Amino acid sequence: MASSLGNEKSVNPVLRISQLDALELNKALEQLVWSQFTSCFHGFKPGVLAHFEPEVKAFLCLILWKFTIYSKNATVGQAILNIQYKNNLSQSEKYQPLSKHQKLWYLIFTVGGRWLEERCYDLFSNRQQQSFCKIKSYIGFGSGLLKLCGLVNFLIFLRKGTFATLTERILGIRSVFCKPQNVRQIGFEYMNRELLWHGFAEFLIYLLPLINVQKLKLKISSWCLPITSLSNSENSSAAHCRECSLCGEWPTMPHTIGCPHVFCYYCIKSNFLFDMYFTCPKCGSEVHSLQPLEYKIEMTELHG
Repeated sequence: MASSLGNEKSVNPVLRISQLDALELNKALEQLVWSQFTSCFHGFKPGVLAHFEPEVKAFLCLILWKFTIYSKNATVGQAILNIQYKNNLSQSEKYQPLSKHQKLWYLIFTVGGRWLEERCYDLFSNRQQQSFCKIKSYIGFGSGLLKLCGLVNFLIFLRKGTFATLTERILGIRSVFCKPQNVRQIGFEYMNRELLWHGFAEFLIYLLPLINVQKLKLKISSWCLPITSLSNSENSSAAHCRECSLCGEWPTMPHTIGCPHVFCYYCIKSNFLFDMYFTCPKCGSEVHSLQPLEYKIEMTELHG
C-alpha cells in the first residue's frame, strides 16, 4: 500500500507542447469571458467600459485566479490537459502544492503586471512634469526588459522543457501531470471510414462524366410518358406545332427531326450536338434529318 501511494504522489514531466497548449487555452478562455462580459453592455452608450477596461479585466482575471490557481493549483487550460502546478522549491520528487505566497505572487505578476502595463500610459500621458516623464520612461524600459527576459526564458524552455513562462521560473512553480499518463490506443475505425468514403467519391468523380445524363433522362421520360399517337388531322398538327417538345414553350424557328413533333432550333441543335444519338422525348424517334418546319396557322387558332 505504501509503495502504491508513493507512486500516485510521484510527478511526471509534461511535454513542451502540452504546456504551450495550456497557455493558449488560458488566453482563449480570457477572451471568451471578456467577450461574454462586454456583450452585456451592447444596449448601453458606446464607450462605457473604455475608461475602466483595465480594471474590469483585472477583476475578471482575479475571479478566474480565485477558482483556478488558488483553489486547484492549476489553470483552466492545465485542468483540461490533466496538468497542475507543483512547488519546485520544495526539493522533493513527490508532488507538493503551491504555497499561499506563491499563489499571491502569481496573482501580482500576472494580473497586476498586466493592469500596470495597460494603465501606466493613461496615468502619465497627460502629465507634463519632468518627474512623471522619468517614471514613464522607467516603466517603459522595465516593460521592454521583462519582454526580453521572457524571450530568453522561452528559448531556455524550448531547450530544457521546464518553466514555460518567466513567472513560473521566478516563483519556482513547475507543470506536472496530475495522474500517470497511459499509453494511447489509436483506433483506425474513423480512418477506415474516411478512406472508404474518399475512394467511393473518387470512383463517382471518375464514373459520372462517362454517363450520358441527358440521354438517360430523355429515355426515362419517354418510358414514363405515354407515346403520342400520330394524327394526320390539321387540328392535331396545329396542336403539335404550338409548343416545343423539349422546353414546352412556343417554338422559336421550329424544326423537325423526322417525327410529327416540333422543336426549337436551339433546343434540338444543342441536344443533338451534345448527343449524336439523341431521340425524341415524346416518341423515341432518332434524329434522321434536322429540317425547318413550314406551316400556316390561322390567328384565331393562336388566340384560341
